[in-house]
Amino acid sequence: MSNDNKKVFTLEEVAKHNSKDDCWLIIGGKVYNVSKFLEDHPGGDDVLLSSTGKDATDDFEDVGHSTTARAMMDEYYVGDIDTSTIPARTKYVPPKQPHYNQDKTPEFIIKILQFLVPLAILGLAVAIRIYTKSESA
Repeated sequence: MSNDNKKVFTLEEVAKHNSKDDCWLIIGGKVYNVSKFLEDHPGGDDVLLSSTGKDATDDFEDVGHSTTARAMMDEYYVGDIDTSTIPARTKYVPPKQPHYNQDKTPEFIIKILQFLVPLAILGLAVAIRIYTKSESA
């Protein structure tokens, strides 16, 4: 396929090809029809099918494919993706959750106990050490 007449697909168009009989992937801004490769893929067909309908570049790169695997891709190339149709990645922000205090114990009591309990254990350990030393003397 020459560069002059390469086909440009939208994400919507590529996303329609998401079955075992018709599977297209977007990797590195290019569109690949990997339908004929599903059975031969060393990672299984489920891996490829789960990467349809989105930019699968990260999925592809995270696995660390060999140069042989990368060279094979040319054979499945069908065109380029219109990058304006791929939604921008948003950084995951965990939802703000209120601090959960099950027994409704006031915060300051918890803070005091967090300080006093270890102190009491330390004091007890020192007292036992002193007591056992004086017994053996």
